[in-house]
Amino acid sequence: MKIALFGTSHWHASMHLDAALAAKAEIACVWDENAVQAAAFAGAHGLRAVASMAEGLALRPDLVVLMGHPQHVPAQARQLIEAGVPLILEKPAAAGTAAISELARLARDKGGGFVGVPLPNRFGPVLHEYARLGEAGRSGRLALASFRLVNGPPQRYRDDGVGWLLDPAIGGGGALRNLGIHGIDAALSLAEGPLDIVSASIGNRIHDEAVEDHALIVLTDAAGTLFTVEAGYTYASMAPGGEFEWRLVCANATLTDRGDRAFATTLDDAATRSLAPEPTATRYRLFTADTLRRLRDGRPPAITLDDYLAAMQLIDATYEKAKS
Repeated sequence: MKIALFGTSHWHASMHLDAALAAKAEIACVWDENAVQAAAFAGAHGLRAVASMAEGLALRPDLVVLMGHPQHVPAQARQLIEAGVPLILEKPAAAGTAAISELARLARDKGGGFVGVPLPNRFGPVLHEYARLGEAGRSGRLALASFRLVNGPPQRYRDDGVGWLLDPAIGGGGALRNLGIHGIDAALSLAEGPLDIVSASIGNRIHDEAVEDHALIVLTDAAGTLFTVEAGYTYASMAPGGEFEWRLVCANATLTDRGDRAFATTLDDAATRSLAPEPTATRYRLFTADTLRRLRDGRPPAITLDDYLAAMQLIDATYEKAKS
């Protein structure tokens, strides 16, 4: 399959390139609003840069990865959805939830279209193992799910040339909106019925920024399962990775994913097993491989605009809860 990368100045562009190549896809072209940046990205990776989205679409890619500035992406995404172009829509795709709602409605009006949203931790080892154990009748009731993603200082985004992410009027929020959305989405994917916000602590613990550098959210669902989501820019290192832990506690299993290692402990057989890990830096490979399989098979993406919208709406409600 041929993939076009639009918006290569986004800090996830290299991850999408790596994921596409790992899936043995052909890179049709790259484009960015900053032509100099696109040319540099293309030159560094031996790819073809185009001068416009239209020129890129003329190469007939099977799939477009759209990244970019939240003030520009909604109109670009609308154009691609209306044209029926299969799409991976990177986050943040808009400064606020209303624009995501409009895109989701447009996709539904187009029969669902094909718009996948990269929330790649859905494909991590513990969620896969939880599903496998559940199918075998061995997981037991889910009691607690905790999702922790804490990266280094916000200066990292200025260093990457995307300092706009630290402007709440553009990025729509701080660590919770940018990083916590992965945990929020995971909670939504596991919850029975709607999630209620028990508590929300959001603020600046270390850095003097317009957006929050730390958030700790507690939620519960109709079954009484407790969910916690922690996100931050408070890890004391600029190196990639930060602190990551996805943990599910069930009646018969405790499942832990720390990015570079993952394991499952089960009560019925008194066993602890290592799970095949996928480092967070390359987890986009799992998402992209699944997305391409679904596109080939004529199935919808695993994570849709409606999923993205649900996470955005819950984050909006969490910000309001923290204010009160």
